[in-house]
Amino acid sequence: MAFLQCSFHSDILGRACSMNVILPQKVKTQIGMTSSGSGRRDYPVLYLLHGLSDDHTIWSRRTSIERYAAEYELAVVMPDGERGFYTDMMQGPRYWTMLTEELPAIAASFFPISTRREETFVAGLSMGGYGALKCALRLPERYAAAVALSSVADVRSWLSDCRMNREEAARIFGTVEELIPNRNDLFALAEEAVKLPAPPRLMMVCGTEDGLLPGNRALRDHLEALRYPGFRYEEGPGSHTWEFWDLHIRRGLAFLMEGR
Repeated sequence: MAFLQCSFHSDILGRACSMNVILPQKVKTQIGMTSSGSGRRDYPVLYLLHGLSDDHTIWSRRTSIERYAAEYELAVVMPDGERGFYTDMMQGPRYWTMLTEELPAIAASFFPISTRREETFVAGLSMGGYGALKCALRLPERYAAAVALSSVADVRSWLSDCRMNREEAARIFGTVEELIPNRNDLFALAEEAVKLPAPPRLMMVCGTEDGLLPGNRALRDHLEALRYPGFRYEEGPGSHTWEFWDLHIRRGLAFLMEGR
């Protein structure tokens, strides 16, 4: 696998941005890993999102995502979403538009990655888990499947409990009542996506000692009540830690690549 650190200009945000990218590479002499590069011009791609306190470097620093992705000849694009909840903020930058419209076009122009729906996936943890689910539910024509680890799944309750600075939360989301008109409520988005002939497959995972567990269970119950197809939910021992995410991102990749 090749690891690339990429700086690029975003017209949406009006400034320089960063992403790290993992690409399959055909090699013969690498010790400890087999070649994962067949020379394709359009590898399946995973957009992998970070959490609130981190940036685009964190998945490569804290997990073995490069080694795990090699098993599937999977390209991985890891953008910097700052603290914006992958949302067009009420008062601030348009992170959602950058992530879902601008970034895929830029990445596809730079790297040999697919733009086909059946080969495009999204995953993330915590804030990034929320972003991954929102991508899949709000743009089901774009993503085949999503994996969300330890997600801020019930953002209404999360905001009501004020898990972040109130002023910062208001700049991102506005009031709780403004979530649905702004298309930021996963519960409402699921109600629309389930009506489609083939909604994106979803996998949610949360640790049983994680403070976000109630919100994950609430969204799980909602999806199950909707009879959302292709939905998988898992719980296991663990809290909001990288030990948990490193274990379960590997299981998540297997879910994303099922049937390939």
